[in-house]
Amino acid sequence: MNQHCSITASSPAEAVAVAPYLLGFHPTESFVVLGMVDGTVDFAVRYDLPPPGPVDFDEEAVLIARQGVQRVMLLGYGSPKRVTSAVLQVGYSLRVAGVRIADVVRVADGRWWSYLGGPADGTPCAPGLAAEAVYQGMVALPDRRALVAKVASVGGEAREQMVAATGRARSRATDLAAGDLEAGRSGLWMRRAGREAVRQAEKTARAGRALGSDQVAWLGVLLVNQVVLDYAIDRSGPEPWRLRLWTEVTRWVDPSLSAGPACLLAFAAWQAGDGSLARVAVDRALREDVAHRLAGTLDRLLAAGIRPRPLVKLVLRPHVAGASKRPGTGRGRDKARRRPR
Repeated sequence: MNQHCSITASSPAEAVAVAPYLLGFHPTESFVVLGMVDGTVDFAVRYDLPPPGPVDFDEEAVLIARQGVQRVMLLGYGSPKRVTSAVLQVGYSLRVAGVRIADVVRVADGRWWSYLGGPADGTPCAPGLAAEAVYQGMVALPDRRALVAKVASVGGEAREQMVAATGRARSRATDLAAGDLEAGRSGLWMRRAGREAVRQAEKTARAGRALGSDQVAWLGVLLVNQVVLDYAIDRSGPEPWRLRLWTEVTRWVDPSLSAGPACLLAFAAWQAGDGSLARVAVDRALREDVAHRLAGTLDRLLAAGIRPRPLVKLVLRPHVAGASKRPGTGRGRDKARRRPR
């Protein structure tokens, strides 16, 4: 995602068209909350569409309200029955939390239907704005599975190559640790080697070159150390080359060592305004190490829907009066907790 892009959406149809590019993929069986401040989309967060039945969105609504958004737009992707049930209850929770709702729509098959009024057969989405998003460097993958695949471990011959490289890296670490212990330096070698490895990886990535298998393996072994990981996090930023670097390391490193690089990818993606990539990277880290401290912190940050910067200018025109359906007429009692994706 191009963090510097600015796209003006002057209608709900254009907001619907650009939403997948804010998320990084085309959502299905989902509902999306676009949070707006001063006419700008401040964040876009996706939730799994819950099954039919009561839904409690109170906690999430409070978190959204705390971001200081002035209003939100709800987009539901799925069958009319499931979307209507969800958005009515979600809309109620948001209104109770003091969040104004600009519009609520259902999206399917290239058309959208507003719950605040409009044609019974829906309105076509606006493809022109999607083309502008692509022109500005924004990407919308076919679905979330395609996004997850971007952070998945490599396999086949590449994995065999990394197994050998990881063995060499671990032997190297053992030798250095033994020498450090004899010198009574209490892990000084790890700090020095970690800083050097991180800086060298950044230099290589900044120049547009790929890391070698031994370089990736050595970096993976060192990033297990919290001091080294903290050093890398402190140097993090939203630059595209950092996203490429940590995506590469996350995919190629031994899976047992991937939590640290995945966290670095997540943090860089969040800084770049790509919350969806950050989300799947954190999920990858937690799958490998459910107790990972940094992954847990990032998980809570993303669950709150916090965005580091506005992304897209959004100016919505009001609908014609006489709406037949409005959100907020029903509320569930049983919690159906979801995590944003």
